[in-house]
Amino acid sequence: MYAVIATGGKQYRVTEGETLKVEKLAGEEGSEVELDQVLMIADGDNIQVGTPALDKGTVTATIKSHGRAKKVDIVKFHRRKHHRKQMGHRQSYTEIEVTKITA
Repeated sequence: MYAVIATGGKQYRVTEGETLKVEKLAGEEGSEVELDQVLMIADGDNIQVGTPALDKGTVTATIKSHGRAKKVDIVKFHRRKHHRKQMGHRQSYTEIEVTKITA
């Protein structure tokens, strides 16, 4: 059984017991989060597809940790113009473990 969920502007294919990193969610480590933006649930040959989301589908997950990704360097450079700009960015994320998928 697997589900396709949408969170943080991205879509993820998840199964029970799987851990993944998503955009930062509000909540403390060890608390449970319900993700109700479920786009599809597949259980063998039984496939339910929402338009765009399922009304009764939920995915329950446990927050394992919060963190920040590796630094991404942004360099803007114009040749022969004495222009060089350098920045960096670290995206925050939440690591979750999917515990339950309900249709």
